Amino acid sequence: MPMLGLGTWENDDHEACVQSVETALEMGYRHIDTAQIYGNEEAVGEGIETADVPREDIFLATKVWISNLSYDEVLATTEESLEKLGTDYVDLLYVHWPAREYAPAETLSAFDELYDDGVIRRVGVSNFEPHHVDEAREHLDAPVFANQVECHPFLQQDELREYADEESLELVAYSPLARSDVIGAEPLTEIADRHGASEPQVALAWLREKGVTAIPKATSEAHIRDNWESLTLELSDDEIATIDDIARRDRKVDPDFGPDAWE
Repeated sequence: MPMLGLGTWENDDHEACVQSVETALEMGYRHIDTAQIYGNEEAVGEGIETADVPREDIFLATKVWISNLSYDEVLATTEESLEKLGTDYVDLLYVHWPAREYAPAETLSAFDELYDDGVIRRVGVSNFEPHHVDEAREHLDAPVFANQVECHPFLQQDELREYADEESLELVAYSPLARSDVIGAEPLTEIADRHGASEPQVALAWLREKGVTAIPKATSEAHIRDNWESLTLELSDDEIATIDDIARRDRKVDPDFGPDAWE
């Protein structure tokens, strides 16, 4: 799984979404992330088809929404997602939240069936705390490949990062730029100025140093490129430690159906 991907949350203008996916892939991105609830799977699929990049070179992920997590709905809506995406498999399918229709035994048996059939190449979970992942593993035959959570310099997710390291689990960061709050925020600005970089690049480089895959949302070519160029930014040990010491804790995504005890 490439450590930098294109996030598509709220990228719900069809043509803009098509263009952003095509632009990202032509630029070099190989990881595209979407979800049923985003309402843009068709546009993502069209962007993939339009880009001059073979499907097998693209790591494509989507997520099953909380109202579709019964056994039958997982199977039915995943088939619908594949049709919209214009592909016969996805590289990673997530349970979007451990909420509403999520029942580990029933939900995950459907994921196992999709995995065994080759319709999904990997099983993922999203917004899971460690005990949710442990429970999921009890019901899955397929390995849990990744946990996608909000993670950025202002919500560093120390416990989840440590758990992921211990359990050989990929941690994927959504909202890695804290909904643009990294812009103009110290000490990120000072570090960015030192490197002739942007604050988003610093945040993404910090996540990469922590072994976390980031999927920043971007629609314009300028922002897609700015994020891409974070791959060339190397932070010093002191700069990483400075970001580690940020005391601010600011969760941007906290719906009423989220886990009861966030970190």
